[in-house]
Amino acid sequence: MARVLISMPESFLGKIDEVADSESRSRSELIREALRSYITRNQVRRSGLADKNAKILEALLD
Repeated sequence: MARVLISMPESFLGKIDEVADSESRSRSELIREALRSYITRNQVRRSGLADKNAKILEALLD
């Protein structure tokens, strides 16, 4: 598995650690899941935007 170095404020890291500890997970596991969720939401949003744009284009061409 690749390693990634990121920078963030200590206070934010503390919040991440609190959540990870409360869920008995590692910091890395929590961050991986957060990024998976972000990517999925972004793909869904882009797909919805593409559908909206296609409908607008179809209406303009009718």
